[in-house]
Amino acid sequence: MDATVHELDAVKFAQLAVQRDHSGRYQEAVFYYKEAAQALIYAGMAGSNLENIQEKINEYLERVQALHSAVQSQNTDPLKSKQQLDLERAHFLVTQAFDEDDKGNAEEAIELYTEAVELCLKTATETSEAGLQSKLKQLARQALDRAEALKESTSKSSQKKSTTAKPNHPVRTFFPLGPDFSLNDKPQTIRAVQASEPQGQRYTAEEIEVLRKTSKINGIEYVPFMSVDLRERFAFPMPFSDKCGKLPLSPKQKAMFAKWVRPDDITNNPTMIYTVSSFSIKQTIVSDCSFVASLAISAAYERRYNKKLITSIIYPQNKKGEPEYNPCGKYMVKLHINGVPRKVIIDDQLPVDHSGELLCSYSNNKNELWVSLIEKAYMKVMGGYDFPGSNSNIDLHALTGWIPERIAMHSDNQAFNQDSTFRILHQRFHKGDVLITTATGVMSEEEGEKWGLVPTHAYAVLDIREYKGLRFLQLKNPWSHLRWKGRYSENDTRNWTPDLQKYLNFDPRTAQKIDNASPPPYIDGIRINSPHYLTKIKMTSPGPYTFTLVVSQYEKQNTIHYTIRVYSMCKFTFSKIPTPYTISKRVNGQWKSHSAGGCGNFRDTYKNNPIYQFQLDKNGPLLIELRGPRQYSVGFELITVSTVGEPGSYGFQKKSSGDYRCGFCYLEVENIVAGVYNIIPTTFLPQQEGPFFLDFNSTTPLKVSQLQ
Repeated sequence: MDATVHELDAVKFAQLAVQRDHSGRYQEAVFYYKEAAQALIYAGMAGSNLENIQEKINEYLERVQALHSAVQSQNTDPLKSKQQLDLERAHFLVTQAFDEDDKGNAEEAIELYTEAVELCLKTATETSEAGLQSKLKQLARQALDRAEALKESTSKSSQKKSTTAKPNHPVRTFFPLGPDFSLNDKPQTIRAVQASEPQGQRYTAEEIEVLRKTSKINGIEYVPFMSVDLRERFAFPMPFSDKCGKLPLSPKQKAMFAKWVRPDDITNNPTMIYTVSSFSIKQTIVSDCSFVASLAISAAYERRYNKKLITSIIYPQNKKGEPEYNPCGKYMVKLHINGVPRKVIIDDQLPVDHSGELLCSYSNNKNELWVSLIEKAYMKVMGGYDFPGSNSNIDLHALTGWIPERIAMHSDNQAFNQDSTFRILHQRFHKGDVLITTATGVMSEEEGEKWGLVPTHAYAVLDIREYKGLRFLQLKNPWSHLRWKGRYSENDTRNWTPDLQKYLNFDPRTAQKIDNASPPPYIDGIRINSPHYLTKIKMTSPGPYTFTLVVSQYEKQNTIHYTIRVYSMCKFTFSKIPTPYTISKRVNGQWKSHSAGGCGNFRDTYKNNPIYQFQLDKNGPLLIELRGPRQYSVGFELITVSTVGEPGSYGFQKKSSGDYRCGFCYLEVENIVAGVYNIIPTTFLPQQEGPFFLDFNSTTPLKVSQLQ
């Protein structure tokens, strides 16, 4: 870990804290003093050589304590008036128009300029404040002048290019945001994909259909994220409301719910991001601890390695690629769902209780929105705030697209080796190769209270250290409440030796001062049904290998769409094994009272079963499938009548589909000799009536007729 990064963060946060402190903005000052203290703690753990780190940490935290009473008694600034908010929306309309103007999108720019002018003029008539009227009229004049100039320029240009057709809507073509996705329905050739190929391979028609069908989740369509989505419109004269409506609330939210609010209803200075910090995230009564832990560890990684895991997925963004507050209330979040990055549109309405406290996760800095809005986007995909819970495999992948892997660290997992697992995690964590969360299992309330742990709860792993055989994980509870009470807690006076404190640069007394005082949230036990399955193949010797991957499901009656991704450290090819069958034919039949003879055990009635005869003109593979009522056990026999060629050239006299199975059975013959064959479909018991289907798959045309 680079201590310099944390040192620079500490300096920046301390300067901001002092500025806010001097200007009387005590709530923001408390936020930045805490961030400065946390940054210095991490700098020390990373081996910082700065002098008097501990004294500085104590100084910042003591100032936090001193400001608490000032924060409680401080009268907050009055919220902005409707006319002031209208001015902000008009200004955002103009900035968005400037962007479209710069890109040469004249029609879009003119529309935005015009809407800004209309909003400014309307608002100017609603206010008597001279200063506000002046700003509105000035902004309207600038927007109108630019709109008129653009109209004139567009008119001249259209006269010169009157014969050039211009599409009405942008085409959904892929930007370098993920694998290329085409909505072209024409069949495409299935080919192997090279791991070394750049992003941009085309999907097959079958893959496109799967991605299209899996776009609808909980009744709402979430299309793959494409280059055209970077042109999503975010500016409107009126506050944006999601056409999908309000998110369903959980029962515990409903019991405390007062109303939906927008950020400008509860703060006069809403901002998307002050700083991406894992320390400021707080979970409330939404039971999404694994998601909040995933959000925290992703934020910590972004701060540590300057890789935009979080800030890259929120829109709108400014020209620097930084997410920005939108006074019009519309946001877009990019999440990896069902195989590809997908766009999720939300508005900024959030639930609050009767005291005005948010009933969703939020940042310690109440002006900061990124925590609440990313959570809202994920909860929308999951069907609402009434969320049964997940696990960090799913959640981290949704946020980052990184490969998920789950390690079961309990006595039932005989493959678990704590020494090798710790070495791998320690090494990869400090190289920046992994994001790690951990979760507790089922435990009693007494055990949880004794150790300061929450049963079936997810924690973010912020650091991994080792000292003289002792192994340490630094965890963050998404609740920001209920601390660890076991060995090496801040209250443990026995095990924290001076040498260990010096090595980890950790002072238990200082840790006690970090304010995590907040009421414990309500949370249910987490029910896990992971849609991710990860398998690893280790190759111990060099040379080419060939593997066959078979995908199956437990519940055979439901259609389940899926996405397979294969990762490798070397070049490889990966493709679907082509089916040898080019011709298929279906026959519909009916077991009736006189033709439902049952299996061969019933000699008197077996002869009454339906018999079908088919002819093959050439040798080749053959697949026959029988489908019947699900409650019946079905099977069939294939009997050779005659073959083309010399006597005795046929490979069998009779073949069976095997054991009788509920509703479905099949028989595959790799190379059947050309000739005439009979097939007898049966139920295991006689007198079982119902329809059935026989599917014949071959490489040569076949004729099927019913004999009886």
